[in-house]
Amino acid sequence: MTGRKYPPGPKSALAVSYALSRDPLAFLKAISERYGDIVHLKLGSRHDFLLNHPDYIRMALLAREEDLHRSFSRPLKPLLGNGLITSQGEYHRRQRRLLQPSFHHDQIAATAQVITDSAQHYRAGWRDGQTLEVMDEMMRITLDIIVKALFSMDVRGQAAEIGQLFKTVIARTSKRSIPYIEQFFAKLPLPGLRRYQRALARLDEIMYALIARRRADLQGHHDFLTSLLMLQDTEGDRAGLTDKEVRDEAMTMFFAGHETTSSALTWTWYLLSQNPEVERRMHAEVDTALDGKMPTAADFPRLAYTNMVLAEAMRLYPPGWLLVRRPMVDFPLGEYVAPKGSYIHFSQYLMHRDARFFPQPEKFDPERWSPEAVAARPKYCYFPFGGGSRKCIGEGLAWMEGTFVLAVVGQKWKFRLVPGHRVVPAPLITLRPKYGMAMTVHARQPEARSPQR
Repeated sequence: MTGRKYPPGPKSALAVSYALSRDPLAFLKAISERYGDIVHLKLGSRHDFLLNHPDYIRMALLAREEDLHRSFSRPLKPLLGNGLITSQGEYHRRQRRLLQPSFHHDQIAATAQVITDSAQHYRAGWRDGQTLEVMDEMMRITLDIIVKALFSMDVRGQAAEIGQLFKTVIARTSKRSIPYIEQFFAKLPLPGLRRYQRALARLDEIMYALIARRRADLQGHHDFLTSLLMLQDTEGDRAGLTDKEVRDEAMTMFFAGHETTSSALTWTWYLLSQNPEVERRMHAEVDTALDGKMPTAADFPRLAYTNMVLAEAMRLYPPGWLLVRRPMVDFPLGEYVAPKGSYIHFSQYLMHRDARFFPQPEKFDPERWSPEAVAARPKYCYFPFGGGSRKCIGEGLAWMEGTFVLAVVGQKWKFRLVPGHRVVPAPLITLRPKYGMAMTVHARQPEARSPQR
């Protein structure tokens, strides 16, 4: 390592660790502005690199898995096991190949009614002028959707327990602490750790019971769990998935489809409440395109502006705010080299707000997502679903789910932030509102309907 050239960056490891534990978003923004497109961070014997340009991010996302492994929060591993998010190398490629058909267009389209039924059910329970914790409401909707899509079961009676268990587990995985010290505390029998372990054990109990029940009766079901149980590796050993593999992929789908989508929707309602002209345009599109009916998969192209609203919300508040890769070999980055065993970071939150690619970056402007505007920008200045071989396999489903929930709820309601409520992003596993999102819900009338047919 002697004589190796490193990019510029802050020199104090203690100051870096403290700043990262206190306010990661502010710290990463500050060092990217000060040091440029590649920043070097020294943490003890560890070398970290922060990438702040689409060209470098493209290199990292498109690198061979053998060269760059995905890195993730340690507490996620017990929750997700060896699912698509956490697995590596040849095993990850095998699992992705096996699961890909479950996310083809026809399979995604079949989920449309599940999405609209759930959104319609929950919107019917609100009252005009009622104050809601919107993050909780969006989590209830997305929980209902993912449970039905995964298991074809209406488990609303059990949904409260599942939701609370997941909340407990996510709270543990979302803890921020100073590097190295977190490993020490993870070994202590602290109350939070015990709650996490109990919640994880109960989630496993529920999941394995559902798997056993479905294995005993596969007929007549057309959901994600059934497709997992019927998978066969025709290009390999022709074996199916074990119960543990099914559990890991189902839990991964559960996490990705519940936590991230609810976060994106919450931030979208907040941004709409602050931008009434955008809100008016979205409502007008929904009213005209749907004419009071529930959307079907065929209506998705007719909700283009609603989809642009969601895309712009995920630019400003991406659910996944940071990606990390760990080089398994010395990895070139322009004139520098990230040594084997170092860490390479790149942040959606930072890149999505870079004025070089998004002028007036703090402005909420869905027109950034017109085909012409998208074509004029580098591809990897926007990557809410990652990229390359590890790009989110459920991206198509997430776009349809988010757009349809906005449309169905937006047919009847609009939201307004409770006066004085603090809105601060908290960079945990996903980018959540630190103090929740307290809003009042107001009934609205359709603004523009086409003649009845």
